[in-house]
Amino acid sequence: MYEITDYTKNKAKQLGLIVYPSDNPKYKLEVYDEKTGLFKCYLGASGYKDFEIYLKEKGIDFAENRRRLYFARHQKDISKIGSRGWLSWCLLWAG
Repeated sequence: MYEITDYTKNKAKQLGLIVYPSDNPKYKLEVYDEKTGLFKCYLGASGYKDFEIYLKEKGIDFAENRRRLYFARHQKDISKIGSRGWLSWCLLWAG
């Protein structure tokens, strides 16, 4: 099971969201609206690492390079505020 980092918890709070480890094995996180408690989406493919994992395992230079590559691949999705791509960027990659 994915261990949610303090960064992700704090960023979710800033965005008015609550995150939990996913009950869907394909994803890392379940995201809920903090005010309504309604489910928003699943985020983060469980078979892939994210910025915080790379930072812990490989160091800052490697993690920043992976973040740059992630941004290049997902730039179109990241630009849509409130989308799953944008939320993934904010919660898992913006570091």
